[in-house]
Amino acid sequence: MTKKIVLIVAIAFIGSFLIYGVVSDKTKFSPVGYSLEMNFSNEEVPAYIADVQERLDREMVTNMNFHTNTTLVIKRANKVFPIIEPILAKYGVPDDFKYLAVIESSLVNAVSPAGARGIWQFMPATAKEKGMEVTDEVDERYHLEKSTEAACKYLLVAKERFGSWTLAAASYNGGMAGVSNKMKEQQVTNYYDLLLTEETSRYVFRILALKEIMKNAPKYGFAIPNEALYSNIPTKKVVIDSTITDLASFALTQGVNYKILKIHNPWLRDRKLTVASGKQYEIEIPTTGYSK
Repeated sequence: MTKKIVLIVAIAFIGSFLIYGVVSDKTKFSPVGYSLEMNFSNEEVPAYIADVQERLDREMVTNMNFHTNTTLVIKRANKVFPIIEPILAKYGVPDDFKYLAVIESSLVNAVSPAGARGIWQFMPATAKEKGMEVTDEVDERYHLEKSTEAACKYLLVAKERFGSWTLAAASYNGGMAGVSNKMKEQQVTNYYDLLLTEETSRYVFRILALKEIMKNAPKYGFAIPNEALYSNIPTKKVVIDSTITDLASFALTQGVNYKILKIHNPWLRDRKLTVASGKQYEIEIPTTGYSK
């Protein structure tokens, strides 16, 4: 064997070691290079099932190699998770559901082709059903705290219906009726035994993959220093109980401009805010972060 071939073999061995690591006695053997002993909200992932293992691997490989988006969601999580986590805890919804928000929107106020909006991607009718205001001037789907509370309300109902947090998560994508109908048709009661649409079939696995990667970011090549993570800017809340005819002028009275006002209050959807009698809104005004 020539020195060149020896070198190539050595490099290949080292590369495989770095990618797949050493499997300890306490970890199930994993041909995909990471522990398959995963769970969602303390519900076991049956990775011993062949298709389950492959579906999980697909999402792991996809997100490990989707460097731009995965890097950005890790950066954004430092800003968004501290707001989401206590609300989930307040409602008794497992912390793992913050990763559902990650796959829904990449933690930005996204707009889907179907009309779902915000970090939790609510459709207008569902948003109103869960107590959010959706008008031309105010759209609380863009209000992180209120939309997180609405998501919790949905998930609690789904958990009560299915008896499983995993199925509750799947229903967030496939709908409660849709998942229920498939369970009846196929005579199974477990998400991992269901044949679903492509999107819903991948849904929980996408959550699992982002959870694993984001919780162990350096292990998967995302060693992002703390100073590079995004962070929340301190704000004060201003209570509004009367109509604001020009939000740009209002912003200037608060020491900020229209752009900054909209960044911190994305639920304001017009240039004005009409306030009905007896109604109040809280507008957040940053106290730092925009001056030298």
